[in-house]
This record gives sequence, C-alpha cells and structure tokens, in this order.
Amino acid sequence: MPSIGEKVPNFKRPANGGVDISLSDYVGKYVVLFFYPRDNTPGCTTESIEFSAAMPNLDDLNTVVLGVSADSVKSHDNFVVKKDLKIPLLSDEDATLCTEFGVWTEKNMYGKKFMGIVRSTFLIDPDGVLIHEWRKVKVKGHVDAVVEHIQGLSK
Repeated sequence: MPSIGEKVPNFKRPANGGVDISLSDYVGKYVVLFFYPRDNTPGCTTESIEFSAAMPNLDDLNTVVLGVSADSVKSHDNFVVKKDLKIPLLSDEDATLCTEFGVWTEKNMYGKKFMGIVRSTFLIDPDGVLIHEWRKVKVKGHVDAVVEHIQGLSK
C-alpha cells in the first residue's frame, strides 16, 4: 500500500470504452484516483456525477480523475452512458488495485459479511507520488474538498 510521499507503482486496468488505462498515461498531471463500491448505487452515482461536473475546473488544474470499482467494463460502459459521466472508470474485478491501496476490506451489512470497497480517494502528483488521501469518504462535500485541496497546491 503506497504511503504519503511514496511513488505509486504503475498499474494498468481495463476501462469503459474498451481501453486500457495506466497510471503512466498521466505523467505530468495530477491524478485523482477514487475508489467506489458499485456502479448505479446512490452514493456512487452522486460522487461520479460530481467528479464529472468538476472536470472543467480540474482540467484547468492539470488534473485527471479516474474512478475504480470491482464492476465489469460492461457495467462501467452502461453507467457512463446512463449518467453521462465525463470520467474514465477502471474495472478492478479481481480487486488487485483495491487491495494494493488498502480499500478492499471485509464489510458487514445486516449481519452478512462480505468483501467490498471502502470509499476512498487518493491524489497523486505529476511525478507519480502519493500526496494526499481521503479514506472512509462521505460523499456529501467530498468532491468540493478534493478540488479545493488541488487549488491550494497551485498557490
């Protein structure tokens, strides 16, 4: 699991639109990597739409946003079209990337235990170094907090 101040190992994952995306594709840019539990669920939909809406501001800040869940590429394709999302969604069906970032954990809902993603966001600088993380994210106000943090870096 990368720690603040450490270089994030390159990764490559299939994404919506039938493309593969690597961290190395974005050298020279800030990367917001947000992990979310499931496509088309209320909180995940809100977060994805809000990140999409923030893209004009983030583009101006030399920043890309990548969403990650364990859903399939087909699920991501449907989600992007249905919600008109403007951000790439990476498929991590085997939870390798989720495990590497420490967001794949045992959850408990209504007494049933299962493995799933704890909503978390990571900010990687243009040199590939992890510079900030938000763990156990609450959706309300989160995207604004991420944008404000990135704006503060350029001051």
